Amino acid sequence: MEVETDTTKQVVFPESQTFLPFEVIEFYNTDTVKKDDKFQLIKKYGLTSFDSGWYQIPRQKILINEQPFFSDSLYVYIQDVLVDTTKQKLFDIKPILEVQKPQKNWWPIIIIILSALAIIAFLIYWFVWRKKPLTEAERIAQLPPFERAKAELKNLENSRYLIEDKSKEYYSELTRIIRSFIDEKVYDKALESTTAQLIERLELLSEANEFSLKKEIITQIDTIFKRADLAKFAKQQPEMVIAEADLKETHFILDEVNKLLPEPSEEEKLLDEAYRKAQEQKAKRKKIVITSAIAIFLLIATIVGLGLKYGFVYIKDVVFQNSSLELLEGEWVDSEYGMPPISISTPQVLMRMDAPVPEELKEKMQVTSYGYELKDKFTIALVTTNLKEKVENFDLSTAVEGSLQTLEARGITDIITLNEMFKTPNGAEGLKTYGTLKVPKGSSNNFIDGKYVMLSFSAEDKVIQQIILVWGANDTYADDIADKIIKSIELQPKELQPKSE
Repeated sequence: MEVETDTTKQVVFPESQTFLPFEVIEFYNTDTVKKDDKFQLIKKYGLTSFDSGWYQIPRQKILINEQPFFSDSLYVYIQDVLVDTTKQKLFDIKPILEVQKPQKNWWPIIIIILSALAIIAFLIYWFVWRKKPLTEAERIAQLPPFERAKAELKNLENSRYLIEDKSKEYYSELTRIIRSFIDEKVYDKALESTTAQLIERLELLSEANEFSLKKEIITQIDTIFKRADLAKFAKQQPEMVIAEADLKETHFILDEVNKLLPEPSEEEKLLDEAYRKAQEQKAKRKKIVITSAIAIFLLIATIVGLGLKYGFVYIKDVVFQNSSLELLEGEWVDSEYGMPPISISTPQVLMRMDAPVPEELKEKMQVTSYGYELKDKFTIALVTTNLKEKVENFDLSTAVEGSLQTLEARGITDIITLNEMFKTPNGAEGLKTYGTLKVPKGSSNNFIDGKYVMLSFSAEDKVIQQIILVWGANDTYADDIADKIIKSIELQPKELQPKSE
């Protein structure tokens, strides 16, 4: 196309697929040649066609300062290419190659999860399973009764009770040590007995020769306990020298009592070993319970946290791999289909499908169809119908009625229809038909409640383009899929009509 004009006028050449039935494969840059005091603008287009016969390139509209001018139409004859099959061997079309779907990069997520688990495992090991260094109190508690009592007396001797005039605390600890040792080795009710009851019991054991403790020792115990009672209950403050002497006497008392104790029998040693193992098993079970409780708490906390953030239904669907959710959150495909091309984003690549056309209509139209179906979940179809002859003021409702009849032919029933105007994000206008329907489930007589949206567009009064979506009515993820697809649709909008002068 050539236009001669001056620099004050704006020239707009066609920039869309307005050469049907030819397809524009390239829009070349506009060349500018100066000619005297004017400019000559030259615009070139690369066209292609694959069907033989006579075809007409329609008139093209050029705007010069918004005033339309039209080129002449042009007839073109597409001639078959003669091939000598004796010299040139023919081959079948290559089959479709299955391409492995790219895997998601899970490594960052896996590293984060493993790091979190490692930190949790380390904390559980450090605070629960690790053999911690024993404190002084724990070390003393594990000693045999006599060694434990002597160690506790040593600690009492190094304490500051007497320096700080805490006679009550001092004598309470001193009598506890004596009572605990006697309770374990001589009289098993020493801890709960009064001073008088304990002394009386020791005297009875001595008289009966069951435990031949010297009378002097019993007297010393009685003296220490009575002085302790006065310190604890009468708030008396014995002199430091007397308190220290009582501690030394206690050392002597424990030594004398220990001398009278018989050597433990083999049975007692076995019982002690069994007790020790039982305590170890008890400690191990306690650690297992704590670890299990922490694991269950973390699991519940994780589920609750994710549930509060994303919803419990969503978490369930992720765990059980809901197919609609996988479609929604998978890697979507942006592509163009048909001619004029429809740009659309879909969860899967749309495959070429057979579009049955009645015999009486085959000479009037050519139908191409692309689609994808997730059984009983989601169906998308993209249909482009090229009419052989131009139809003035084509009514899109006629195309909608034909598509609804096609749905009914597939067994779909109870189709409720609502219509409204629709505009794509890039301004292409069409008709939106939507509503509810019932879809047959397999070959049975059962039906699934569903929804549908049908978007219909007319291009150049010779091309009808439709996008049809059908999905389950109770599938919220399918609602989101349909909404995302609809928002992604873009067509080449019709050129604006020039303003009248």
